[in-house]
Amino acid sequence: MKQYVVDAFTNRVFSGNPAAVCILDEWLDDQTMLLIAQENNLSETAFSVKQNGNYELRWFTPGGEIDLCGHATLATAFILMNEVDASLKEVTFSTLSGDLTVTREAHLYRMTFPPFDLKRVELTQAIIDALGATPTEVYLGRDLLCVFENSEQVIHLKPDIEKVKQLDGVLVHVTAPGTDTDCVSRSFAPKHSIAEDPVCGSGHCHIVPYWAKKLNQTEVLAYQASSRGGTLYTTFKDGVLTLAGEAVLFAQSELYI
Repeated sequence: MKQYVVDAFTNRVFSGNPAAVCILDEWLDDQTMLLIAQENNLSETAFSVKQNGNYELRWFTPGGEIDLCGHATLATAFILMNEVDASLKEVTFSTLSGDLTVTREAHLYRMTFPPFDLKRVELTQAIIDALGATPTEVYLGRDLLCVFENSEQVIHLKPDIEKVKQLDGVLVHVTAPGTDTDCVSRSFAPKHSIAEDPVCGSGHCHIVPYWAKKLNQTEVLAYQASSRGGTLYTTFKDGVLTLAGEAVLFAQSELYI
């Protein structure tokens, strides 16, 4: 069984967010897919099967299956369009979060993703203790979104991951206005057995709607300030969210399952 590793939201290897991608003829059992994800020890491993002309897509972290993953979706589309069928310019995946469409636009792969509604919540001492810093605003959707005054606070943040794990939300994102980009963010996912997600696509389903409203603009250039770094070219208009990025193939291998 062939497996690929793709660095997403970047145009060079050793940056962006790596995802393993397995294009299958038929589904493996859930336990085997989980074991593969654990063996890879990447933030996500994507599995895709073509059935009745359409592609189904599932994502596994080392901690289990998840319902949405941006960078692994981009990575899977990249493999399908470059390694499986070079004539393919658009693909729609059937997922736990509904149908997700990815379109190739020159060097970018643009995904239509569901935005999350954000509700402003109280800043608690638990949040301050977990992050080791005090955000100016806190919002809750699927994930917890913490807004800071400047990008330096986000870049130099040193959270207590065990305390972050106890906070509300599935993931925790910190964000601030950028200088070269509209916003700078980081994402933490200890509930998925991931301390920091290098570049979190689904996290920007919270981050982009916030900044689009805050900045009163439909296009938001976003930078994820992890140690690997990554850039997302996003739009949010009339409730429709798109996330776009580049991708590069790092490795391909044969799995003996």
